[in-house]
Amino acid sequence: MPGVAVLALVAFVIGQRVGVGSSGAAAGEPPAPVSAGAAPFAGVAAGGGRAPDISQMSPQERATRLYDRVMRYGEEGKQDSARMFAPMAIQAYEMVGASDAHSRYDIGMISLVAGDLVVARAQADTILRKDSTHLLGLILAMKAAGLRNDSAAQSSFKARFVAASKRDQVRNLPENVDHKRDIDAALSGTATRKP
Repeated sequence: MPGVAVLALVAFVIGQRVGVGSSGAAAGEPPAPVSAGAAPFAGVAAGGGRAPDISQMSPQERATRLYDRVMRYGEEGKQDSARMFAPMAIQAYEMVGASDAHSRYDIGMISLVAGDLVVARAQADTILRKDSTHLLGLILAMKAAGLRNDSAAQSSFKARFVAASKRDQVRNLPENVDHKRDIDAALSGTATRKP
């Protein structure tokens, strides 16, 4: 099963490259630049060159690129695309083999964007079972509760998040640094909305 996901991803990249090659550009002309917001693994990289060769990427780099792609599709409201890439992204994280709070948060967020609240909630529960004040675990639990329309649980997680954020400034965990934008967004959301 893991091999099928990797083969599907490789086939997609090859298809993108073939598509770029037959786009009608004259021989020797560089391909048209892609906007900075273009998704990773597209046929052309953001700088106008070829997309990176995923076979040369580490498993962590593949997981990170797929995570970014699913999150971008979620932000753009492209749910079908997010759902299509979510299993590949989760598979990439499984290939990394790490099951720390950071990877669990990433898998949980991918699952949320893809509409799988069961997996998202399970990842949040696992993070919080190990560290009940982990900011990313609380964010994930809060978002999952909101999507389940469980306002009581959502309010409880918000209160725990706000309290933990005041204490967590000194911990400076690497995953909190990587997801500072998510933490800041959650803090501004709790400051402007009543729980």
